[in-house]
Amino acid sequence: MPASEKTVLFTLNCNGKLLVIDEPVIMGIMNITPDSFYAGSRVQTEDKILQTASEMIAAGAAILDMGGQSTRPGSTRLSATEEEERLLPAIELIHKNFPDIIISADTYHASVTETVIEAGASIINDISGGMMDDNMLATVGKFPVPYICMHMQGRPETMQVNPVYEDVVQEVLDFFIRQTEKCRQHNIKDVIIDPGFGFGKTISHNFQLLKNLTVFKMLDRPVLAGLSRKGAIYKTLNVTAEDALNGTTAVNMIALLNGASILRVHDVKEAAEAIKLFEAYNNAEAALQQA
Repeated sequence: MPASEKTVLFTLNCNGKLLVIDEPVIMGIMNITPDSFYAGSRVQTEDKILQTASEMIAAGAAILDMGGQSTRPGSTRLSATEEEERLLPAIELIHKNFPDIIISADTYHASVTETVIEAGASIINDISGGMMDDNMLATVGKFPVPYICMHMQGRPETMQVNPVYEDVVQEVLDFFIRQTEKCRQHNIKDVIIDPGFGFGKTISHNFQLLKNLTVFKMLDRPVLAGLSRKGAIYKTLNVTAEDALNGTTAVNMIALLNGASILRVHDVKEAAEAIKLFEAYNNAEAALQQA
């Protein structure tokens, strides 16, 4: 039964900082952009960046995921230089003021990867899983940092036009089998699996992946669930992203029950409460035996 299984223990070397995942952890989303799909995630001034980071850390975030460009459906791509100009000062600011927090940099550019790691990032989050920059995997492999390998069909500009799969779960799994082997060949030790909810998937595809998330345990890697306030939630509920917090909490709990090790969220406090309840639920049988 997925609900009764203790989260598998993973230890990740984040450029010298050890992240131990013996229960699910939270990644807080910080977008250094004016155009991300959820306005509440946009942080562009130094004061707002520091305030948001402080609040997320206090609420229980183990990782802050910082992105310099929107990858919402239909978004326009930025060059590596433009992305770096947004992202680098923000990462330097967080690293200086919160030196113990683990910073994830959301980029698919190899050149940006080198720069942000030198500035203090210690996880690389690549929405393309190494498919948008031929140098990405080799670049990440130079550093002792985990690599978030995400699945995406197509590119952000067009990915939601007409995504088609014969078997979405099998095809996403096959992608990860191929890409994790490529990561191994490029000396990437720690790989995190992200099925890419909302990236080249219909609502039905997203829920099929969520329902079958346990399949990805066979890869023996931490699984990241990035469902927060996404279209599969708010369109199903016929609300907006701004009104999708309750729905997000519901699907986050499903993800936890099906084996997610990392929740990537806009709302850290609520995710922390979901994890606390999940842990209490998971430990109920053991508590009964000890009584």
